[in-house]
Amino acid sequence: MLAIAILAAGKGTRMKSNLPKVLHPLAGKSLIDRVLSCTQGLKPNHKLIVVGHQANLVENSLKNHKELDFVLQQPQNGTGHAIQQLRPRLEGFNGELLVLNGDVPLLKEKTLSSLLKFHRESNASVTFLSANLDSPRGYGRVFTDESGLVKRIIEERDCTNEQRKNKLINAGIYCFNWRELLDVLNLLSSKNSQNEIYLTDTISLLKKALHFEVDNPFEIKGINDRIQLSECEHFIQKKLKSSWMRKGVTFVDPISCSLSEDTTFGTDVIIEPQTHLRGKCNIGNGCHLGPGSVITNSTLAENVLAIHSFINEAKIGNNTSIGPFAHIRPESKISDNSKIGNFVEIKKSFIGEGTKINHLSYLGDSTLGKNINIGAGTITANFDGKNKHKTIIDDYSKTGANSVLVAPIKIGSHVTIGAGSTISKDVPDKSLVVERSKAIIRTKIN
Repeated sequence: MLAIAILAAGKGTRMKSNLPKVLHPLAGKSLIDRVLSCTQGLKPNHKLIVVGHQANLVENSLKNHKELDFVLQQPQNGTGHAIQQLRPRLEGFNGELLVLNGDVPLLKEKTLSSLLKFHRESNASVTFLSANLDSPRGYGRVFTDESGLVKRIIEERDCTNEQRKNKLINAGIYCFNWRELLDVLNLLSSKNSQNEIYLTDTISLLKKALHFEVDNPFEIKGINDRIQLSECEHFIQKKLKSSWMRKGVTFVDPISCSLSEDTTFGTDVIIEPQTHLRGKCNIGNGCHLGPGSVITNSTLAENVLAIHSFINEAKIGNNTSIGPFAHIRPESKISDNSKIGNFVEIKKSFIGEGTKINHLSYLGDSTLGKNINIGAGTITANFDGKNKHKTIIDDYSKTGANSVLVAPIKIGSHVTIGAGSTISKDVPDKSLVVERSKAIIRTKIN
C-alpha cells in the first residue's frame, strides 16, 4: 500500500507575495499541480495535501483533482510537525508513505517509481532522494557510515563550517515505512536554530536509512524565490522548444517565446518572436504565428496566419488570416478561408467560410454565413443594458463602412447595407438598405 503526502502549508516568505508559494505558476501550471502530475502513475491508496497558510486558496485551486484529502497544519511548526498531523488520517494504514514538497515541481514520475522500487527491495525504514551538488548551499547535508547507511541529516543552519563542505545533500523527498515512522514521530524535538520539528531528525532514529541519488540534480530543485522560479521556467521552456524544433517546428527567436506543455504542433509551423501559447493549444500544419501573438486554449487548423493578435478559447479554420492587432475572444469559431483584419474584435461568434472582416470592426454574439464582406467600422450593438442579443447575417451580404446593427436582428442573404447606416429591423434577402438622417447644411454668418 502507498500513501502520498505533499507538504504545502508554508507561506513562502521569500516570494514576497500574497499568493501561497505553491500556487505560483510555472509554464502555465501551479507548482503544486506539477507535483501532483508526477504522482499520477503511482496509484496511491491515499493522497494527502498538508495545508496551512491560506489553506482555502490552495484547496480551491485543486478542486478539479479527485480523491485529495486535505490536512490542516496549524501552526506551521516544521516538516516533522506536518507529518505528525497525518496520524488520524492514516490510522490503521500499513505501507509506505511518500513525502513530497509542493515547491519541488520538476520531479519525474520515473524517479519516484525508482525510489519506491529501491526502498522496497532494500527493506529500508526510510529512503530519500539525494544529490551531489557543486554548490550545496541551502540544503541539509547527508552523512553516511562506511557501509552506506545514512546516520543523520544536518540542516545547513545547524552545520559546522566543516560539515558544510559535504556536497551530498538531502532533496527532501522521502519514502518511509509508515509503521516504523510512527514509532519515532513522538520523539522529535524542536531544539534547533529554527525552533521547528524537523522531519530529517527521524533519520538518526530509524533502524535502516538509505539515500537514492538522482541522475539529474536539477530535477530536485526547490523554489524559494522568484529567481529560482525563473530558472525553472527557463529550464522547462528550453526543453519544450527543443523537443518541438526536432519535430519540425521553427522558433525564429526561441528565448522570446513561451509555450505550455499542453500545446501541440503539426509540421512546418513557424513561430515568430514574442509569441506565447498558453493552456491547451493545438496548432496545425503550416501555421505562421506572430510576431507578437498570444494564443490561449485554442485550436488553429492548417495554414493559419496570426500576426500581433490575441486568440483566446477559439477555433480557427484552414487558410485563415488573423490580424494584425485582432482579438478573437472565447466561444468564437472562424471558418476556413476567412480573414479577420487589423483592429477587429470577435466575441462569441460564428464566422462562415470565406467571410472577410478586414478592419476596425466589432462582432459580438453573431452568426455570419459564408462569403460575407464586413465594411470598416461595422459594429453589432449586442447589449441593451441588461441582456446580450444575437445578430445573424446570411450568405453573400455586405455592410458598408461605419454600419451599426442593433441586435436582435437578422440580415438576409445577398443584402447590401449602405455606409453609415444604423439598422434596427430585420432585412429580407436580396435587399439594399440605407438608413441615415438627412444632412443639414447651414452657411456660416460672420
